[in-house]
Amino acid sequence: MIRVLVVDDHPVVRSGLSGMLSVTDDISVVGEAGDGAEALALVESTGPDVVLMDLRMPRMDGVAATGAIVSSYPSTRVLVLTTYDTDTEILHAVEAGAAGYLLKDTPHADLLNGIRAAARGETVLAPPVAARLMSRLRTPAAPAAAQPSPRELEVLAAVARGLSNAEIGRELFIGEATVKTHLQRLFTKLDVDDRTRAVTVAIERGLLPSPGR
Repeated sequence: MIRVLVVDDHPVVRSGLSGMLSVTDDISVVGEAGDGAEALALVESTGPDVVLMDLRMPRMDGVAATGAIVSSYPSTRVLVLTTYDTDTEILHAVEAGAAGYLLKDTPHADLLNGIRAAARGETVLAPPVAARLMSRLRTPAAPAAAQPSPRELEVLAAVARGLSNAEIGRELFIGEATVKTHLQRLFTKLDVDDRTRAVTVAIERGLLPSPGR
């Protein structure tokens, strides 16, 4: 019996997945979590073989939760199940240690087979995801991204403090459009696509101090 933990911030999605999996002879749902932090606690208490992991969730997202689970519970396999198939999302999940990456429009039978394959230690990729990864591998590596400028880091530090674009503009005496331009350049340099991820990556790289420091 394959023990599965379902992680998704939408209750209807969680219930639907759990109901579908519960009627499968060789799969047992051992728990449901609404975010990555809750998932990490349930992995410790339930010991699942496979975690079906959504990516964008409150408190702790799927990438952070995947990294924590893989690091602390190496026998548990994390299978991403999401609606997002951008290069950034895929690479972050794979780099965090996900055993596979499936999309939420995956046919029922393919999802079940993906869970079984992940439990066996195999890598599971939806065809569009596999195609994106192959394309990425075939593309010559781009030059290393430029480091954020001091001004861009000032803007990002303000974002980390929870300020809006308008508030940042008033504090730094620049227009709101200029704030947006700085943020877009930061997203490109840090290879992210949202403000929260930009702050997280900047802290990981030592560009911003950790919270509390």
